Amino acid sequence: MSKVDFKKELKHLYQPSAQEISVVDVPAMSFLMIDGAGDPNGTPAYTEAVSALFAVSYALKFRVKKGEPGLDYGVMPLEGLWWAEDITTFNLSERRDWQWTMMIRQPDFITPDLVEAAMAQTRAKKPLNALSRLRFEPFTEGKAAQLLHVGPFSEEGPKIRRIHDFIVQHGKLSGKHHEIYLSDITKAAPEKWRTILRQPMT
Repeated sequence: MSKVDFKKELKHLYQPSAQEISVVDVPAMSFLMIDGAGDPNGTPAYTEAVSALFAVSYALKFRVKKGEPGLDYGVMPLEGLWWAEDITTFNLSERRDWQWTMMIRQPDFITPDLVEAAMAQTRAKKPLNALSRLRFEPFTEGKAAQLLHVGPFSEEGPKIRRIHDFIVQHGKLSGKHHEIYLSDITKAAPEKWRTILRQPMT
């Protein structure tokens, strides 16, 4: 049984350059999502959300793999939408004021019934506080500018500003700041962390 890598199938969305800003049109895709607020480094709700998203995503993967006709695929990376009610507080030094939606993209063949079954299975194995806040729904981002950042999250600022400056020159900022975490930060050194920085635009 071959393993499907959706990051390769969606190379233009998940393998951007670290040097040149690219503009992409992001179609509607389905995600498991959990909302929250506060600094991700000091908010238990954030850790709980990430744990629940991955637990259900892997439960879905193994249900599909064991089903008929059976399909093996790689779980997609964690993604995050970030914003602040007061846009002036949305900066890297004021994370306590951030709102966030953490999410993991699911293949097109994943259905609400499969998600419900995977959630029930996960809940039976290990009750997770954030499961009650998990939802499954489509998300359409549309036109966006993106750039790969390599390094710790604290050093994203210059590249975020580059993206914003680019957008101002070619259109207008819209939507929420979007990050896609390609690295396992529990295993990779911070200087090697790979994060896609994406900002919707019009």
